[in-house]
Amino acid sequence: MTTNDEALSYRAAGVDIDAGNAVVERIKPLVGKTFRPEVMGGLGGFGALFDLAKKYREPVLVSGTDGVGTKLRLAQQLNRHDSIGIDLVGMCVNDVLVQGAEPLFFLDYFATGKLDVDTTVAVVGGIARGCELAGCALIGGETAEMPDMYLPGEYDLAGFNVGAVEKSEIIDGSAIRAGDVVLGVASSGPHSNGFSLIRRIVERAGSPFDLDVGGVTLADALMAPTTIYVKPILALLRTRRAALHGMAHITGGGLKENIIRVVPDGLGLALDASSWELPAVFDWLQREGKVSRAEMWRTFNCGIGFTLILAPDDVAGMRTALAQSGLASTAIGEVVHATGDERVHIA
Repeated sequence: MTTNDEALSYRAAGVDIDAGNAVVERIKPLVGKTFRPEVMGGLGGFGALFDLAKKYREPVLVSGTDGVGTKLRLAQQLNRHDSIGIDLVGMCVNDVLVQGAEPLFFLDYFATGKLDVDTTVAVVGGIARGCELAGCALIGGETAEMPDMYLPGEYDLAGFNVGAVEKSEIIDGSAIRAGDVVLGVASSGPHSNGFSLIRRIVERAGSPFDLDVGGVTLADALMAPTTIYVKPILALLRTRRAALHGMAHITGGGLKENIIRVVPDGLGLALDASSWELPAVFDWLQREGKVSRAEMWRTFNCGIGFTLILAPDDVAGMRTALAQSGLASTAIGEVVHATGDERVHIA
C-alpha cells in the first residue's frame, strides 16, 4: 500500500526492468545457436534484419502465427516449461511448410504478470530448441511484464514465423487428382490441439498424471512436444517436389477438417481409420471421456500429425524416405470425386 506522498517507480508498479535484462542476457547464447547466414546483426535491435538476396530468384514470403492453446495451462499445472516453446515453433513452422516454404525466421511474444527469470528462460530455451529443429532463426521477440493482467505463475505465448518459397515451386493443392493417396505421417501425441477437452477429461478422471499410457506416464504423453516436420519434408521437396501434390498440417479441426483445406473443389477424401492404430493416449482420452468417434476425428490428430497427397506410384518411395528421416507413415486414404458439403468420409 502506498500513500499519495510516496515516490513511485516502475518496479513499485510491478515491472522489474532488471529481471527483463537478466532474461535477455541468459537467452542470448540460446538464441545465437539458431542464427543462419542470412541474419544481419544480433539480438536486441528495434527490428531484425534478414537478407534474402543470395538465396532466391523469385521469393514468395509465407507467414504464419499461432499459439499453443490451453496446453499452457497443463504446462503451468505440471511446472513443465522447457518444451512448450517447441510446441509454439512447431505450430507455426509446420503451417508454413504446407505450401512448400522453408521457415526462415521466428519471433515470439511472452507475456506474464510478474517475470520469473528461470521460467522465462526455460520457455524461451524451448523456443530456441524448436527453431534449431526447424532450421529457422530466432531473430527477435517481446517479453512483456504486465501486473494485474495474469495470476501468479501464469504466462501467455504467441509465435510468428516467416518462410519463403520460389514462386514456381509453391505447393497449393492444384495438382491433386482423384486416385491420389493420402499418406499420414505420425504425430508425437495430441501436439497442441484439443487441450480444453483434454484437461476436462483429465480432471474428471482425477488427474492421474502418473498413469501408464502406452509405456509412458499420462503427463509425458500429453506434454510430448509437437513434432517439427520441417527438415525431413524439405529434404523430400529438394528431391521429390513433383511427387507432392498437396500437404496438410493436422491442427485444430483434426483429420476431418484440415486435409480437405488443400483439396480442390469437386474432390473429397475417403479415409480408412483401420489403416493405423489409434495411439494409446488417444485411446485413453476416448474411453475416459466417452468421446464419440466423430468428435475424435474433428478434435484431435489421432496419431497423424502431417499428411502428404501424392500419386499411388510414389507412395513406396516416399515412405522409405520418411523412414530414413525417422518418421513413420502409412497410407490412410485416397482422393475421390465428391460434391456437396460432405466431402470427407472416414470409414
